[in-house]
Amino acid sequence: MERKSVLMDYVHTGLNDEFVALAGSYVLTEEIRHPFHDREIFYLLGYCVIYNSCCGSGDLSYAIVPGFIIEWKYKKTSDGFPVSRIEPIRDHAQQDEITFLIEQKEIISQVNFL
Repeated sequence: MERKSVLMDYVHTGLNDEFVALAGSYVLTEEIRHPFHDREIFYLLGYCVIYNSCCGSGDLSYAIVPGFIIEWKYKKTSDGFPVSRIEPIRDHAQQDEITFLIEQKEIISQVNFL
């Protein structure tokens, strides 16, 4: 039985805006499109600062991978933010390969997939 992938819309927010959370804050700093086999992946770079946690304080840099690009910034929200159509990456072998690719290219602590 073939499993159909579910597409999602990704709303592009402003870069370099600080978002405050319970334990600290995080910032998305860069959007990157990168070829991957015969497709293109989309990932974001960012960092977070933890200053109010039971485990202590610190910071880390990360990448978030929404997925494969289906349609890039094909519409806008009512607030004017661009929206891209994305196919999330669920295959663990592909996730491992993409994680390796990003870790070779970027200075980050972790890679997360949506």
